[in-house]
Amino acid sequence: GARVISIETQVQSQPDPVLVGYGVKEGASLTRRSRKQTPTDSPMELTPNSSRVTAKPLVRKFAKDKGIDLSTLIGTGPNGEVTREDIQAAIGGGVVPPSVSHDHAGERIPVRGVQRLMAEAMVASAFTAPHVTEWVEVDMSRTLEVVEKIKTRSNERITPFVLVSAALIRAAQKYPRINSSWIDTKEGADVLIHPNIHLGFATDTSKGLLVPVVRNANADNPIALSASITTQMNKARDGSASPSDLTGGTITVTNVGVFGVDGGTPIITPGQAAILAMGRIMHKPWVVDDSIVIRPIMQLTFSFDHRIIDGALGSRALASVASYLADPALDELLLKD
Repeated sequence: GARVISIETQVQSQPDPVLVGYGVKEGASLTRRSRKQTPTDSPMELTPNSSRVTAKPLVRKFAKDKGIDLSTLIGTGPNGEVTREDIQAAIGGGVVPPSVSHDHAGERIPVRGVQRLMAEAMVASAFTAPHVTEWVEVDMSRTLEVVEKIKTRSNERITPFVLVSAALIRAAQKYPRINSSWIDTKEGADVLIHPNIHLGFATDTSKGLLVPVVRNANADNPIALSASITTQMNKARDGSASPSDLTGGTITVTNVGVFGVDGGTPIITPGQAAILAMGRIMHKPWVVDDSIVIRPIMQLTFSFDHRIIDGALGSRALASVASYLADPALDELLLKD
C-alpha cells in the first residue's frame, strides 16, 4: 500500500527537555548500552520509584484503601509484580521497605497502636466518604456573656466549647440526618438515623488524637454536658478510657482554636455523617445596625458526607448552630434535669 509514515533511524537534533528523573540528560548517547557492561556481581540498592510498579487494578485499590505506597514494596509476583499478599505482609510488618539513600540521617518514628488505628481510620474516611466542607463566622458576644453568667449564678465551670457542642446537638435534633451512618447492603445502601446523639469530641493526648464519646448527649443540658465532657476528656488523657469510652460516637465536634488557628477542614470520623470544627475567637470589625464595631468573632467549619447530606441540609444545619450561638437562651442553659 502507500507509505503513510517515514521513520529516520538516526537522530541528530538535541533531545526534547524531559521531566526531572526521566529520560536522558542533554548530550547523552541515545544508543542502548550493552548489558555486559554492568557487572553481574556488583550489589544494587533498591530504591522506591526506581521503576514502574506493576500491580493489578484490584491490588492497587487494596493498597490505596490501606494507605500503602506501592513504590515502597518489592513485588514477589511474576516479573516483580506486587501482589495482595505483598501488601498484607507490609501491613503486618512482614516486609521492610527498600532503603532510601539520604545525605543526612533522619529520625524514624514508628506508627503503632492507637496512632496507626487513627491513621487508618482517617485514610478510610477520606477515601470513602465524599467530603463537603462549609464554614460561617459567628459573633460570639452573646455566648461569652452567657458563659460568664453561668459561672456567676451557678458556680459551674463552662466554656464556649461546651456551648458549641450544645449547639451541634440542637442542630442534630432539628436535622436528624446529620446524626446518621451510611450502611452498605447487598441491595445497595441504607442511611441509619440514630435515635440518640452520642457526641464524640477530638482530644489531643500524649498518645495522639483520641475521640472520647459522651453517650446520650441529647439528654444533657449544657451544665451536665460540660461535666460529662470533662470526665471523658480526663479519661482519654490519663489512659483510663475503656474501648467503649472511645467508640460508638454518632457525630463529632473538634476545637482547633485552642492551637491559635482560625479554622480547618476536619475529616469525618468513620461511620459518621458530619463533624463540626470551631476556630479561635478573635476580635474583628463587624457590622451591627449599619455600624462597624469590634466583636469577638469565631469561624465554624462543617464537614459532611455528601452521600447522606446534600448541600441544602448541610447549610441549614450549620446555620442553625451559628444562630444558636449568636443568641442562646440563658434560662434554658441554666435548667438542670
